[in-house]
Formats: sequence, C-alpha cells, structure tokens
Amino acid sequence: MMFREIPRVAVAFVGFGILLAGVSWAADLSPEEEAFFEARIRPVLVEKCFDCHSAESEKVKGGLLLDTKAGVLAGGDTGPAVVPGKVGESLLLESIRYEDLEMPPKERLPEKVVRDFEKWVEMGAPDPRTEGGTGVVVDEVVIDMEAAREYWAFQPPTLGGKPGVKEVAWPRRGMDHFVLERLERDGLRPVEDAAALDLLRRMTFDLVGLPPTSAQVMRVAADGSSEAFDEIVDELLASPQFGERWGRHWLDVARYGESSGMERNFTYPEAWRYRDYVIKVFNEDRPYDRFLREQLAGDLLPADSREHRDELLVATGYLAMGPKSLNERVKEQFKMDIVDEQIDVVMRGVLGLTASCARCHDHKFDPIAMKDYYALAGFFTSTVPYYGTGKGGGNRQPSELMPIGDRGKEKETELRKHRGEVSALSKELASAKKKFSLMKKRYRNRDKPPRDMVEMGERVEDLSDEMEDLRDRTPEAPGYAMGVADRAGDGVGGTTLRIRGNAEEKGAEVPRGYLPVLYPGDGPKIPENASGRRELADWIVKERGRLAAKVMVNRVWHHLFGQGIVRTVDNFGTQGERPTHPELLDYLAAKFVDEGWSVKSLIREIVMSRTYRLSTAHDAQNFEVDPDNRLVWRMNRRRLDAEALRDAMLSASGALDLEPARGSVVAELGNSNVGRSPKDMKMLGAANSSKRSVYLPIVRNILPDLLQNFDFAEPSILVGRRNVTTVPTQALYMMNSGFVKERSREMAERVLLAEKGREEQLAMVYLAALGREPTGDEVEKSNAFLDDVMVSMAEAGMAEGESEVEAWTVMSQAILAGAEFRYLD
Repeated sequence: MMFREIPRVAVAFVGFGILLAGVSWAADLSPEEEAFFEARIRPVLVEKCFDCHSAESEKVKGGLLLDTKAGVLAGGDTGPAVVPGKVGESLLLESIRYEDLEMPPKERLPEKVVRDFEKWVEMGAPDPRTEGGTGVVVDEVVIDMEAAREYWAFQPPTLGGKPGVKEVAWPRRGMDHFVLERLERDGLRPVEDAAALDLLRRMTFDLVGLPPTSAQVMRVAADGSSEAFDEIVDELLASPQFGERWGRHWLDVARYGESSGMERNFTYPEAWRYRDYVIKVFNEDRPYDRFLREQLAGDLLPADSREHRDELLVATGYLAMGPKSLNERVKEQFKMDIVDEQIDVVMRGVLGLTASCARCHDHKFDPIAMKDYYALAGFFTSTVPYYGTGKGGGNRQPSELMPIGDRGKEKETELRKHRGEVSALSKELASAKKKFSLMKKRYRNRDKPPRDMVEMGERVEDLSDEMEDLRDRTPEAPGYAMGVADRAGDGVGGTTLRIRGNAEEKGAEVPRGYLPVLYPGDGPKIPENASGRRELADWIVKERGRLAAKVMVNRVWHHLFGQGIVRTVDNFGTQGERPTHPELLDYLAAKFVDEGWSVKSLIREIVMSRTYRLSTAHDAQNFEVDPDNRLVWRMNRRRLDAEALRDAMLSASGALDLEPARGSVVAELGNSNVGRSPKDMKMLGAANSSKRSVYLPIVRNILPDLLQNFDFAEPSILVGRRNVTTVPTQALYMMNSGFVKERSREMAERVLLAEKGREEQLAMVYLAALGREPTGDEVEKSNAFLDDVMVSMAEAGMAEGESEVEAWTVMSQAILAGAEFRYLD
C-alpha cells in the first residue's frame, strides 16, 4: 500500500508507520477549513481542472496552475485566480460562473459547487497544499500498518496508576494527579480555587445551560463547602434540563438541521424526533456505546416493544440528518454524496478520523487508503436513507419517511392503497369531465341534450360523489420518522472504487471492510444479506473503544474547559493536535469504559475535581511559560454560547418556559421549499418563543438572528468545536434587538410588581441576571443611574409610572449586555 500524496520534509518520519523523505507540512488551518477544502474543493479541482491546469498537463493553458496553493494565488496570464476573502476580485469564480471565460469548457459546474467555491474564497481560500503536482511531492513512501498502530490515538485506553505529585494535599480526584504532575514538571502551580458563587454559576451553565436559581445562590452563600457543591452536581445531573444541554452538544456533531439546505431547501418535518431522542438518551444516561449502536444500526437491533422499535428507528436519523443536494440530476452522484457525508459523520464524529479525505485519493497524512474509504462506503451504499422530502418544487431526489407508531406499517399500507384508489378515481373522473365538456360544446345548439350526454353528466356526478366519499374514508396516517434501513436484494454488498471520486467513473470492486489501521484482523464477519452497519458499530466499540472512548472523553473535556485535551476535537490524526495530557486522556477514557460508558459519571468525575474548580485568576509566572493555559493552571474564562445566552435572558426576565416543546414549528410547514414565501418566513420566526433554545427551529440557511450572531454551529456540517468570535454585530444585537429589549422590559415589570424597596429591587435584578447581589458601589451607581433616567424621561414628557418602567428597562438591558452576564469565570 502506498501513500502517493504526502507533503515534503527534509527528514524521515515514522510516527504513523509512514516512511517519508523530503516532506513539508501543510499550512496551519483550522480543522473546519481543511475539511472544507478536502471535501468540497480539492475533488473538483482534481476532476475538472487538472487536465489543463496542473504540472502533469501536456500543455498548461493560460499559464494557470491549480495544483498548488502558490499557483492558485499567482494565477495565470490574466492575473491571480483567487484573491482570498474577495469574491468579486477572484477570476476563478468569474470563470466557473460563465461570466467571462467559461471553465470548465465542456460543461458548467453545478450551482452547489459554484457556491462552495464562493464560500471557500469568502473563508480566505484555505488550502493545505504546499508544493508540487497535486499539492505534494514524494520521494518514497511505504506504510507499515503495525508501526501505524503504535500511534497514540490507536492505543486502547488503560486505567494505569496515578502519577506521584509533590503537593499531595492538592488533588481531590484521580484526574487531579495527572494535571498537577504535568504542572509541576514545568515548574508551574495551579491558581487558587474559584469563589463559591462563580463556581456555582459555572456549574449550572455547564451542566444544564441555565443560570443558578436564587435558592441555589442562597444555599451556596450559606454553605460553600466542597461537599455542598458535590450535592448540587448530583442534582444538576438528575435535572431534565441536563439532557437538553448535553443533547445540544451532540446535535452539533450530528449536524442536526430541519431542512435539506443547499439550492432546494426542503423541510425535514420529522427531524425533531431525533432531537428529542438525543435529549432523552442523555437524561437517561444511556451507555454511550449503546447510543452509538442505536444511531448506526438501530433498525437492525432487537426491540422490546413497539415503542422501543420506533425509538430505534428514530435513532438512525443520525445517518439521514445531513444536508441534501436535491437539485442533483445524477442519482448515482446524489447517492455517493450522501454516502460520503455518512462516512464523515461516523468517522469524524465518533472516531475523530478524516476518512472522507480518501474519497478521491489515498489520504495524504493518515494511513487511510482510497480502497479503505470504499470498503467503508459499502456499508452505506447498502443502506437506504429516509429523509422525507416530497416531489415537486424542483426536488429531483424525493424520499419517503419511515412509518412508526401503533400499526405504523399497516396504516402506511392502508394509506398507500387508498392513495392508489384516489389516483385511479381521479383519472377516471378527469376523463369523464373532459368527455362531458366536449359533448357540451358539440351539442350546445340543441334544444335537448342527447341520451349519451345525459348519461355522461350522470357519470360525472356519480364519480364526484364517489370521490367525495372516498376522501371521507381516508385511513388514519401513521407517525413518521427520518432514518435508514437496509437495501433489499442486489443492493446489498460492496461497492466499486470511484476514479478521482467521480461517482460514475467506476473502478475495481471493493468488498465491505473496516479501517485496517485501527485493529488488526478482519473484524466482525459482515453478513451477505445485510448492510453490515450493526457489525460496523460493534467494530467501533471493540477493545475498549480505543478511539471512540477517547474522542467522547475529549468532547466532554472541551465543553467543560473550553478546549480539549486534544484541541482538534474532530481530528485525532496526524494533522490534528497532540494531546496535552495523553496519560490523563487514557485514564479518563478507561474509567469511562469501566463505568459502563456513562457520560454522567464522566462529567461527575471532572466537575468534582480540584482542576475544574480552579479560578480564572491570572498568574504572571505561569503565563510566561504557558500563555494559552494548555496545561490547565487555571480555568479558562468562557463566553456563553448562543443557546445559554438566550436561555439566560429568558430566565432573568422570568419568561422561561421549562416545559419541553412538542414537535417543531417546522413540522407545521409540512413538505415545503423553505424561504420561498412570506408564510414560511413568518412561521419560522419562532425565536421569540419562551421555550429553551434547543427547541428553536434549526432550518439550514435561515437561523434565528441570535444564534447566527453568537457563533451557533453551522448545521450543514459536523461541528465539534464552535467558533468563538467577538464582533461589533454582537454588541449591536444586544443594544437593538427586539428580543433583548422585550426581556429587559419583562425584568423591569417583574421588579416593579414586587413592590419592594429600591435596594431589594436591585438585588432581584442582580440575582436574576448575575447570580449574586450587588456590591455597595454598584447599588450607589445604580440608584444614581435610575434617578437620572427617570428625570430625563419626565423632562421628555413621559408619565411618572412609565418613566420608572423605562429606567429599570434600560438598566436591565445594560446588565444583560455587560461582560459579566455573557461570560463565565
């Protein structure tokens, strides 16, 4: 097995069992940027452009080379092909739009591909390629699988012993020993513990995504001991809001969305069922390995009841949830695009491996060959996705849904039969009406209609009555769910290698199989008459889960500390970052598996640790050695994510409705091409709902403003680590948004209805918004501010009662817009 595309460096490298000479590493890109280029840009360049614009071309046309980053930026005879960040100045985009030059000349690229290139340029044209040919030059490359399996990520997690430390009194849990030993090795010391109320606020947002209640604040003020906090941790883990918070984290990985996205943005009316399933799983603390099996192969697992069977079908929505290019004309291309997306969400989402990079060529960095990719593809080409977008409206790739509920399949059969009868009768009625209409024209001058016309008129009336009666007897429809099922008959089995990733350019047959680098041997035997997804799930979690356990532990750590032990949470390959604490990651992964793959136990272990309870205080000496806090000498100060920010405003105003939402507003739209009518947009304007943000409609390309402004996960791709930006639009949103103003006014009205003294009213506002009472200085300044605003409002002619409401509204909004509200210490 050979890696044909590896970048150049002047040393030999054997860390992954790949022996290289003359290789230099790719540019420092984010995992999302690299994944976008590899999945959306490189395959198109290779397939459509390299014949005329690469070093291997017989004649390079226009002096333009597109097989290197430097070539793209330098351009050809007419100038730079791409100007990063500037769509209007990039000649490559003009060419593929057919605005001036028409490239490729033989056929215009699909609209979705053009938009991918536009997005790529907007992103700054991230390109991991360095030099030569298709981005690499290789002197000699050999893969040794045994050596490759020595890579840190592929080792099974082992519990091992805790390392010794100098400050033996400091650790509180087993994991603390690993953190402290690493700090001491570099001459660092952890900062002091967090203040009690800061820790409480951190815990409640991290575990349930909500601010602390006034009762919790009072409780901690009276007893801030570690034991008291331990009790609160257990209460938060048992709260139904826990699943809503941690389920949303998984929905980022599952690229949860309620529409297809792309150029034909059809709704997924039943997507909400998968959302509710995920929330339920996290609340029940269902073992993570079981959770994985259900999502990959729930339709193939045994069920205890009809309800259990339905739930297992809903679980497979994980494989059906992704975006779909419904405008795609070529069915084989559409199928293979879905397969690629399924491989990505399983490999990166569960195993942290970028296997999709091998769709068009052997992986350039990791030991995954192109044939390994197509061995995996066979599991999914043997699988049918049911995503539920109906015909019409430009949808060239419609799909059904899976019937669920009491007598689901029987009801579906009855409904299909009835639709067939309606269709047949409709044709007969239409034919009769047409004949009757022609007769009326033919005999319009006769005083008395002939016998055959009378009979035809009676026939039309009889058929119309029959149609009305038939529609009145429409059978009850079953419930429906998104999901997947095995193909039937000849559709099950391996697939063919696709030359350069082109779905229609087929190569050799490739039997279904697993990634050989992860485990030696053949893995579970794949049945000939089934997709093999159940066996794939078993293979993923065998031998203590190796990668699956480590990746999940790292995801949990990332959400609790703001950065993972491996910061590239979706990429554990050579292009990802190395773990800062590999022994700690192993320890937690082994403990995770030993404790039954319990996510709640894992979170409890971390949150009860001394490390988690550190303050965010600065230490100049530590900062000098470790400015990015990679070694965890303090807690990272973190901004609330979009959902927590919105839910916190609802909570502070007293408007938050904690009752779970039923269904989704998207379900009310039914099968619809979203964004094409004011009705759609009005129905999707559900951001003012008082329900928790996890229940907001997540329609691709039409997200609520607050989510968009505060770095919500892009629902069309797998996102294990959200961007965290600080941009002017966020401040403007907090100043001008109707949602924020409404919450602020509700806070004001709530305070004034209490009819308490000014200081008690101020305490109410600060407790609701910040989880603490105001300081003496804050009381003094707040009083002065309120008085000034009321005087100004009175001078402007506002009535006394209204001016008081306005003053408290303005002050409440100032607190909501402040840094203390938006950040966790």
